[in-house]
Amino acid sequence: MINPIKSASEELRELLMSAVGRLVSEGKIENVPLPPFNIEIPQDRTHGDFASNIAMAFAKPLKNSPRNIAAMITEALILDGSSFDRTETAGPGFINFFLSQGWFSRTVSSVADSGEDYGKTDTGAGSSVLVEFVSANPTGPMHIGNARGGAIGDCLSSVLEWAGYDVKREFYVNDAGNQIDKFGRSLELRYIQLCSESGQALMEKYRDSEELCQAIYNDTETFPMPEDVYLGADIIAHAKKFYDKNGASFIDKTEEERRDALVSAALPENIAKLESDLRKYRIEYDNWFRESTLHESGAVKEIIGLLKESGHTYEQEGALWFRSTDFGDEKDRVLVRANGVPTYFVPDIAYHYNKLVKRGFDTAIDILGADHHGYVPRIKGAMQALGVDPDRLEVIIMQMVRLVKDGETYKLSKRSGKAVTLETLLEEIPIDAARFFFNLREANSQFEFDLDLAIEQSSKNPVYYVQYAHARICSIIRNLEAEGYSLERLSPEKLDVLDTFEERELIRYIASLPNTVDSAAKDRDPAKITRYSQELATLFHKFYDKCRIKGAEEPLLKARLCLCEAVRIVLRNTLGILKIDCPEKM
Repeated sequence: MINPIKSASEELRELLMSAVGRLVSEGKIENVPLPPFNIEIPQDRTHGDFASNIAMAFAKPLKNSPRNIAAMITEALILDGSSFDRTETAGPGFINFFLSQGWFSRTVSSVADSGEDYGKTDTGAGSSVLVEFVSANPTGPMHIGNARGGAIGDCLSSVLEWAGYDVKREFYVNDAGNQIDKFGRSLELRYIQLCSESGQALMEKYRDSEELCQAIYNDTETFPMPEDVYLGADIIAHAKKFYDKNGASFIDKTEEERRDALVSAALPENIAKLESDLRKYRIEYDNWFRESTLHESGAVKEIIGLLKESGHTYEQEGALWFRSTDFGDEKDRVLVRANGVPTYFVPDIAYHYNKLVKRGFDTAIDILGADHHGYVPRIKGAMQALGVDPDRLEVIIMQMVRLVKDGETYKLSKRSGKAVTLETLLEEIPIDAARFFFNLREANSQFEFDLDLAIEQSSKNPVYYVQYAHARICSIIRNLEAEGYSLERLSPEKLDVLDTFEERELIRYIASLPNTVDSAAKDRDPAKITRYSQELATLFHKFYDKCRIKGAEEPLLKARLCLCEAVRIVLRNTLGILKIDCPEKM
């Protein structure tokens, strides 16, 4: 894997250690243990491309001033044939290093050599990661929070893959427990309503499905619904579909038979819809893990037994409790109710134990909504109680999204019983915009999604701005090819003419992609890739405005064409990580 900045940093460390070795062998400094020192990239480019505090680190053991030590080290440095052509000493003893023109030229060549693999690293090689995200309740459609979680989770998975990790994407299907009981009860009530005299009258009056759903929803006087059920229009639609197929034949069945039949009909449709909506959103999962398998396999009972053996449980008023306060939780949690039914917490523990122990992933990453913040210490505590390193479970808390249109909070539908869904969002804006915008900020930051900006075709729209840079480069290459200037692979020596400030800044930024990938993977923050693509587009536009391509002398024209191609490759790779299209014409 080619990483120009890392290579230069490692080369610089070797140059400094060799210089110190020469000073020791010549008797100019004492042979003391080499203290730790840093090599950094200065924020201010006038301070060089790299800087080191080695002279200050040596000051105490050598009992000498940092500036004197810096002078000796720079005199002993041999830069000939290296990636650096000069140094300077600054401040209390920092040594600044300036990259040679050859390094910039070789960087452009390395991008062309690596092509679609440029930016990939092997940082995570040998480490497996399971990323679980979205995991929307299958009792209804995905909402706007799921849309953000999907973009963040999928792009984070891509970032980790680019950093060399073995990554699997997973959707956890909550197809058991209280929410399914509630789903069945909701469907049953709507089915009974449709079979009632008032329901029959409404079906006779309203033939349009949306109008019928609205009428059924509003029929609260003749058929009031309890508060503890799902009231969405999708529930009514499922009940109507079941009625169309079975009529009132299930009215005489037992409550259990009715609910089981309704859930068996509706739940697979909901799960299939989740899968198709996510596929449209460019998300493909490696596995759809069903909660029901944990109950069927005995994993839930096994976890209860293991937690009892751990010594971190106790019984009180007939219920089994987990002493989660031992692990930093604000209060202890019930595992098994007095009636013998496990709480939702138990299958959650079994699921994470399955990830980290049964399937043996090195790391499990959960992306959860802000309302799950209190959930983290208890699930990590359960892992620790089971002998699993809690740091192997990472939880990314994602803040909610506020949709804005015309400067005001926007609701896609004012109809009762309908919510903002992923499907309706993607009817409003392009998929590229959704995936890009949801990754503009870190997951734990509040986010305001401007729907007007997402569809605007101007430089104000960040995804349009980046895509336009790619299309502009394709246009430059096409137009020059039409004039007889074909894109050629030039040797680094022929690229040495790329020496203006704008060219060097652009190349330096291209060189930082592998570092950015590693940083985004380490910090679990795919927004770093989004920001990188924006800055790269900005630097390219600045280069294009300042450095003439068409009409330049041929050696320079061809070199600048190579630089354009390098930028095109990097833009395509970064947008590829985000699964965003790279148009060649706009």
